[in-house]
Amino acid sequence: MGQTVLQLDQFTQSVRGASQAREERLTALINSASGIDPDTAAEKTSDTKQRPYLAAEVEESLLGAYPPPPPLKDWIVAAVDGSHIDVDRHLPVACYLLNFGGCVLTYGSNPDAALFSEPHLATTQEELYISDPANSTGEEMISGGLLGLVRTVKELETLANTIEQCHPDLPVLGLVDGSLVMWPLSGQAYRPYITDAIVGDGLLPVMNRLEKLAETRPVALAAYVSFPRSTEAVNAVRCSLCPHDVTVCTQSCNNRRSTQRPCNGANEFLDRDLFQRLLEPGWRSPVYKTNSSVSRESYNEANKVYFFYINAGEEIGRVELPKWVAKNETLLSLAHGLVWDQCQRGQGYPVAISESHEQAVVSAGDRRVFRRMLADSLERQGISAATSQKDRSKRSPWV
Repeated sequence: MGQTVLQLDQFTQSVRGASQAREERLTALINSASGIDPDTAAEKTSDTKQRPYLAAEVEESLLGAYPPPPPLKDWIVAAVDGSHIDVDRHLPVACYLLNFGGCVLTYGSNPDAALFSEPHLATTQEELYISDPANSTGEEMISGGLLGLVRTVKELETLANTIEQCHPDLPVLGLVDGSLVMWPLSGQAYRPYITDAIVGDGLLPVMNRLEKLAETRPVALAAYVSFPRSTEAVNAVRCSLCPHDVTVCTQSCNNRRSTQRPCNGANEFLDRDLFQRLLEPGWRSPVYKTNSSVSRESYNEANKVYFFYINAGEEIGRVELPKWVAKNETLLSLAHGLVWDQCQRGQGYPVAISESHEQAVVSAGDRRVFRRMLADSLERQGISAATSQKDRSKRSPWV
């Protein structure tokens, strides 16, 4: 390892040497962006589908900072997280396990906390496969990345069920970990009927339920992305500064960098780099609209995804919202204020999501126990629980 240590030292020295120049470039980029008025930025980012990078649509302003709202007197934060045990192709039967953990935290004059964990074993054909309604033989097994998408939808369904049981007179923030954008569905990774099943038949109905609930009481839905690596806001700055035609852009740019001036001033920066400089603790960025093809093409208008960044104290976090929250000043303020409150209580990360994760997590030991329980149950029914030789070899070291 001695040679590796030497290589690491050389690498970190080069990073240190470049850091001052990088900070100077970031200052120059922010200064240039501050000269772009909101209307110009909104116009230039309104249609970027032909650009070879993903740029957010400017809604409030290109850059800026907004203070947290005053604290509420009484409120509820409900959160849900999930984990799963995937289909194991080495076993003689197909099934997967979903486990949803959540919490309902009530703050104010009558504080309370309720935690729960809800496991579900999926074994039926309807749960194991997504079928093409236009083709009787078309189907896709729910496993791997597709199972992750199904789990995300089920997490939101569990959250909606939980919020519906909350005290009707208190404002509620519903929180999930991760993104509201089904990023794996972009491109050609899945057939259209998969997107229809996940988004049209799964995600949107549950988000519509929450929107309907928000008509009778203050209910906001938000997703929190920790330590985000997105460049959508940086690319909005790049697009707003760009004087070139799209044809020049397609030849000179990618999602990370450009060879043209002044666009190359944004090279290799992340959104969080911008807002680490611009935001005080608790303050948020402007609200942006994501230009993700999934949100743009597959989500209905009310549920298209918007986002802002927040200085959570220990990091810059990304908060994603459906349009019906982002465009409602009361709900936007609710999401901003309660996410900040949660981060203060959770040492820089929403405490409700942390508690939900603890209830949801399936450990390596749990996976071994589940496998053993499944094998024992099969054997009690007189069914062989034989596994593949490859799997047996991995689990029984012979040296």
